[in-house]
Amino acid sequence: MVKVKPFAAIRPPKAIAKEVSARPYDVMNSVEAKAEAGEKSLLHITKPEIDFNPIAGEHEQRTYDKAVENFKLWQERGWLKQDDKEYYYVYAQTMEGRTQYGIILCANTDDYATGAIKKHELTRKEKEDDRMVHVQIQSANIEPVFFAYPDNAEIDAIMFRYIARVPEYDFIADEDGFGHKLWVIDDQKDIDRITEIFAGIPAFYVADGHHRTAAAARVGAERRAKNPNHTGKEEYNYFMAVCFPDNQLKIIDYNRVVKDLNGLTPEQFLDALKKEFTVECKGDTYKPTGLHNFSMYLGGKWYSLTAKPGTYNDNDPIGVLDVTILSNLVFDKILNLGDLRTSNRIDFVGGIRGLGELKRRVDSGEMVAAFALYPVSMKQLIDIADTGNIMPPKTTWFEPKLRSGLAIHKF
Repeated sequence: MVKVKPFAAIRPPKAIAKEVSARPYDVMNSVEAKAEAGEKSLLHITKPEIDFNPIAGEHEQRTYDKAVENFKLWQERGWLKQDDKEYYYVYAQTMEGRTQYGIILCANTDDYATGAIKKHELTRKEKEDDRMVHVQIQSANIEPVFFAYPDNAEIDAIMFRYIARVPEYDFIADEDGFGHKLWVIDDQKDIDRITEIFAGIPAFYVADGHHRTAAAARVGAERRAKNPNHTGKEEYNYFMAVCFPDNQLKIIDYNRVVKDLNGLTPEQFLDALKKEFTVECKGDTYKPTGLHNFSMYLGGKWYSLTAKPGTYNDNDPIGVLDVTILSNLVFDKILNLGDLRTSNRIDFVGGIRGLGELKRRVDSGEMVAAFALYPVSMKQLIDIADTGNIMPPKTTWFEPKLRSGLAIHKF
């Protein structure tokens, strides 16, 4: 079972919520962030290297110092203000006509240690360390993690009572056209009931933010060890998450581009593929139509690749995944790419960028081939997390991304 609590969010006044809010730190590079950041943008706090000319290194001490300086400055200027009481918050995102509703809350670091917060990906220590530094220097979770939970009708009913009100925030982001709304759950009876309901929910599932979750848990453990008067009620035992019912979430494809064909000519590579796949040249842009069907862009042409029966195991929660099939049959067997998490011969492209981005990167000469996959389902993700398995790297891409700056948790 999971433990949650309300918190007094640090957040922007209603009139400037759109100006302060920003896309997450890890969906853009520093040059893109500098171009995107307005005067009040949270990017000056989450990507403070943009305040230097030329842009500073992300891991330089002066960059970390600037992050702390800007966080204090935003509060001094009134661009971020802390609520006077602890609340839960309803957060709605709208993308392409579809809206999903979640609750912003504080999750407990112990639940990560005990496995009640379930992961489906491995983390990389260097990325954990980087996120841990940001949490430590700010004594805050500046950006939330993204969790799913088994849908609950009573939580839905409470959320929808507030959704009937005029939202505290309501804007459409200029960068992507996605809508964002926020409501404050301010009735103490509702707050108490939400806490009680979640105490009966068996698990959270990390949708997006494995490294931030792991970093928050490490910070909590470290501060606990240094506090001789630790009670378990301190704010460092908690970290900020936006939690959505699993039946509202949609996973989109997460695609791959490779730099070389391991010494093979395109013709030799196609012949090798035909041993394990049914290969059809499509000419025009081709998108996968179902599980075990892939699209490939090579030599200016699009191909359909369908894995032949017997090359995968539908009864294995990992073996059934298309990322596993592609990794085993192509990246390992033919291209010999090695560990995909560390190989410099492969890159990963979120499906939100479309098939055009795959074509662009190959046509530019940067990459030699691109592969698009059919997205995994929430059921597959939950099955894997529940069985203690780990997905191959870069399997899931959730969209829309959480907007940063609508709430910050300080401890």
